[in-house]
Amino acid sequence: MRFLLHLLLIFVVALILGLGSAWYTIEEGSALTTSHVGPWSVWRAAGKPDADPYTKAHVARAGRLPITASTALYFYADKDEKGERLTSDCEYVIEGQPLNSAWWSLAVYDGTGRLVPNKAGRHSFNRTDVARRADGSFRIVLARSARPGNWLPSAQQGSLQLMLRAYGLRDATSVLDQGAATRGLPTIRKVVCR
Repeated sequence: MRFLLHLLLIFVVALILGLGSAWYTIEEGSALTTSHVGPWSVWRAAGKPDADPYTKAHVARAGRLPITASTALYFYADKDEKGERLTSDCEYVIEGQPLNSAWWSLAVYDGTGRLVPNKAGRHSFNRTDVARRADGSFRIVLARSARPGNWLPSAQQGSLQLMLRAYGLRDATSVLDQGAATRGLPTIRKVVCR
């Protein structure tokens, strides 16, 4: 009887560890499925017909229909540059150079992956409508209340996620290189929390 209890316990622990690691890999990715550049992560095989099962499960769970990774890459950030979760209680500054791509956009979503409802009707900025500085760089403020310049309204409460879509990326390898993060993907800096 004791042997059967030990066997059952081993089975339960193995089941919990297996399901837990599968959930984590589908939710967060792993070194085999994702690349991380600063606060941004990208599922490298999203949109590829031969994608691994974890990438397919992640894409299906998110309800997105990505086009091929050779045509577009989708970068996600739910943390700032210090690794703290993005939340609507805080104001953030997103700064960077436009990506070397045919088209790009930066959108904000709530913690459930839905566009943030707001009176301004603004959910994103893209290559054509973001105001740029003289050197070509841009600065976007993510905050609850209106700000001058490029302002993205955040949710009234809860966590946030940013998605940076890049279509026709001309040099994906340099963008995915951690050392090139400052030259590639925008920074996300927390300014103040309320």
